[in-house]
Amino acid sequence: MKYKTLIFSLLCGSGMCLLLACGHGKKHATPKKKQIVANIRQLDEVVKESITERLSAIQDNDGVMEDSLPAFRPQALQDFYKEKENAGRWSKDGVPNAAAATLIDAIKQAEDVGLLPAHYHEPALNTAWQQLSNDPAAKKDAALWARMDVMLTDAFMRMASDLRFGAAPRDSVTLKADSLFTDAQLTAKLHQALEQGEVTTLLHDLEPTHPGYVALKEGIRSFKEKYAAYHWDTLPLNYTDTPAFRLLVVDRLVQSGHLDTTGREIDSTLLKTGVKAFQKEFNIYPDGVPGKRTVMAMNRSVHDWVMQAAVNLDRWRKLPDTLPRTYIMVNLPGYTLQVVDSGEVKLESRVIVGTPRTRTPILNSYMTNFMLYPYWRVPYSIVFKEMLPAIKKNVGYLASKNLEVIDASGNAVDPSTIDWSKLSKGHFPYVLRQMDGVDNSLGIMKFNFRNKYSVYLHDTNNRGLFKNSMRAMSHGCVRVQQWDSLAQYLVSSPDTANHKGDSVRAWIEREEKRQVDLTRRVPIYFRYFTAEGKEGTLVFYDDIYGEDKVVRKQMKL
Repeated sequence: MKYKTLIFSLLCGSGMCLLLACGHGKKHATPKKKQIVANIRQLDEVVKESITERLSAIQDNDGVMEDSLPAFRPQALQDFYKEKENAGRWSKDGVPNAAAATLIDAIKQAEDVGLLPAHYHEPALNTAWQQLSNDPAAKKDAALWARMDVMLTDAFMRMASDLRFGAAPRDSVTLKADSLFTDAQLTAKLHQALEQGEVTTLLHDLEPTHPGYVALKEGIRSFKEKYAAYHWDTLPLNYTDTPAFRLLVVDRLVQSGHLDTTGREIDSTLLKTGVKAFQKEFNIYPDGVPGKRTVMAMNRSVHDWVMQAAVNLDRWRKLPDTLPRTYIMVNLPGYTLQVVDSGEVKLESRVIVGTPRTRTPILNSYMTNFMLYPYWRVPYSIVFKEMLPAIKKNVGYLASKNLEVIDASGNAVDPSTIDWSKLSKGHFPYVLRQMDGVDNSLGIMKFNFRNKYSVYLHDTNNRGLFKNSMRAMSHGCVRVQQWDSLAQYLVSSPDTANHKGDSVRAWIEREEKRQVDLTRRVPIYFRYFTAEGKEGTLVFYDDIYGEDKVVRKQMKL
C-alpha cells in the first residue's frame, strides 16, 4: 500500500512539474532566421507569414525584438501591420520601397541630429540591407525581408517621436502642450512617408525651427567634418610637469591640428601657443597651461563632445514650436542672459549664477516689475549657515554688512538689545534686511518674477566678479552685469512700461527707491544649455550642475 502511495505521489509531482513547465515563463519560439523561397512570386506571401511570426514573438517576449532592443510602441506596431494582414510594407516582390533606403540613411546619420544610430536597429538593418543589396540568394530569403520590414517600422516610429518630443523623459518645465504621438498619429505619418517614397522631409519637418536648434545642428556637422580625419592619444591624468609630459602634450596637439611643429623648435612658447589654441576652441580659460581640466578635455573623443551637443538638441525639442515675440532667456552654464525680440537678440549680458551647492533653478515665469535701490531680505538659509554664527561672535558683524534687524511687526530692532546666544534655526523671530545703497548685495536694481524658489535677477555691489570665466558663485539668484540696459529695454517698449528711460536714470541719480511695474508681463526662461552653435562652430560650457550626466544616462548616450 505504501509502495502504491509513493508511486502515485511521484506521478502527481511529475505531472505538476510538467504543468508548471508548460504554464510558467512561456516564451514564443525564436522566429526563423532563414526562409528561402523557390520562386520570387512566393516571396510576399512567405514574408507575410514571417512578419506574423515576428509580431507574435514581440508580444510573447514583453516587447523585445530580435536584436534585443525593446519595440518603441508595440501596439502601434501591431496595429500598423494588422491593416494589411501583416503584409510587408517596405518591399514588394523582392524590391525595397524607395523610402527604405532613405530611412536607413537617416538612421546612419542620426548622430547629426543628436541621436544614436544603435537605438534604431542600425547594426541589424545595415547587415540586412547589405545582404539584400549584394547577395542574389538573400533576395529570396523571406525571413530577412520580414526582419528588416518590422525593424524599419519600429525605427521610423521611434525616430519620429524622438525628433518631435525629444528622447529624454519630459521634465517639469517642458513647455510643449503635448508630449507624445498617439498610435494613430504614428501610423498616419508612416503611411505618409511610404506614399512619398522617402522619409527625410517628413522627419526634418518634425524638428524644431528655433534658430538656436538650427545653429547647434550646423555646429555638430562642422565639428564632425573638421575632426573626421583626426585621431589622438590619451594623456595620463596623473602626471608631473616634466619634459617628457610636455612632449606628450605637444604630440597630442599636433594630432588634433591645434599645433604645427614643422620647422619649429619645440619649446615652452610653442607648447603654450598650442594649448591656448585648444583652450579657446573648447571654451577653457586660455592660460596656455596644460592643467588637469585641460588634459581631461584633450582626452575626450569627438563622439563624446558630439554627445554633449546632442543632449542640448534634446533640450531644444522640449520647447514649444514657437516662443513669444519678446522673452528673456538665461542660460545657466553659459553664464549669459539674452533679450530676444522678434527673433533678434536685442541685449546680451554676462550673469553670475548659483554655485553647485546653491543651484539656480530651471524655470519658466513672467517678469512683473523691477525695483530701484531695493532692500535685501536675507534668506534664512544664509542667515543660519553663514550669518548667525558670525553675529554670535561679534554683533558688530551686522553693521559691517549694512544689515538691520526687523521684528515680526516690521519694526527695526537695536541688535545690542537681543540675546543672540538664545537664537537658533528653531527659534529666530526676526528678519535680517540689508539696507539700500551702493553697499547692498542686490546693488541698485532688482527684477522680480513669480517663482516658488524666491529667486530673481539683480545688480550686485561686487561687479568685478563678472570678469571671471567661471561664474557659478551666487546663492541661487542671478546677478546681471547689464542691469541698466535691461531696465532701459523694458521701459523703452510701449507694450511693457509706463515710464521713460530718462525717468529711470533720474531716479537712479537721485537714489530714489522706486518700483516700476510692467504693463505687459515679459516671459523669462532659465535654461541649461551646455553647448551652442555660433557662426557654424560648437561652443561648449561646463556641466556646472551635473545635469548632462543625468540626461545622457536617460538617453543612453
